[in-house]
Amino acid sequence: MPLAEPEIVRRLEKRQPSAYLLASLRGFGQVDLQPALLTGVAILVALWVSGWETGLFATLGTLIATATAYALAVDRAGIALGLQGYAGCLTGIALVSSLGHHPATYVLTVLGAVMCTILMAALGTLLAPYGLTPLTAPFCLVSGVVVVGAPSFDRVWHGAPNAVSSTTSGDTGISWNDLWHAFFNNVSQIFLVEGWHVGLIMLVGLALAGLRVVLYAAAGSVAGIVAAWLLGAPTELIANGIYGYNAVLVAIAIGAVFLAHTVWTGAYALFGAAVTTCLTAS
Repeated sequence: MPLAEPEIVRRLEKRQPSAYLLASLRGFGQVDLQPALLTGVAILVALWVSGWETGLFATLGTLIATATAYALAVDRAGIALGLQGYAGCLTGIALVSSLGHHPATYVLTVLGAVMCTILMAALGTLLAPYGLTPLTAPFCLVSGVVVVGAPSFDRVWHGAPNAVSSTTSGDTGISWNDLWHAFFNNVSQIFLVEGWHVGLIMLVGLALAGLRVVLYAAAGSVAGIVAAWLLGAPTELIANGIYGYNAVLVAIAIGAVFLAHTVWTGAYALFGAAVTTCLTAS
């Protein structure tokens, strides 16, 4: 169970602008499918620790996406849970990581966050009959289109991107140092960030959401490492979390969020974590 929130939080959620700020904080946690306020705070701290640019653009994207939801009169209950902020958070991080810190990146982050909120509503309507939610699809669509199209615009693109490491070749020998870095980086890479200390802070935040959540996050990370190593993935990419972040999310989603807590659910969550690791290279 997550830590109980003090009565003052409930009071603040009934008035503005505190309700808006609390909803935005929960948005950071919702990237990991967690509405707990303290989880959101811990993740926000971790993002700023990883670098001021990452922290700034994550904050900007979350604030704009949440504000857009209020402006468009989206369901207030969903806003309060942070469900309108997380896609904007990831979009801000993705754009500053890909395009760099430039004036155009601020503009694109604002526009991208607005579009995330609109797409969230559109996809939610389309998927509702099937009992599905958009999850991070708005972020993937917006950031994907912007980053792919960016080189066509001189005021947006400011140089060639860094070379992308091959996901299918490289040294496959693994050391203890690689293993423990991978364990934490698998958590931080959910936010497109590499840094074991960042992942550690985020794990603390997940622990604040509940023991079950952090245990599945940890188990998913281990499953991702084992699956990647057994398949012979490059050690560098295992260590920096590229092969394991999806495994962490899948384990949390299946084991701690969407399905009942049973032994079979646990096995299914770990199976899903391993399978998503296999799909990463594709």
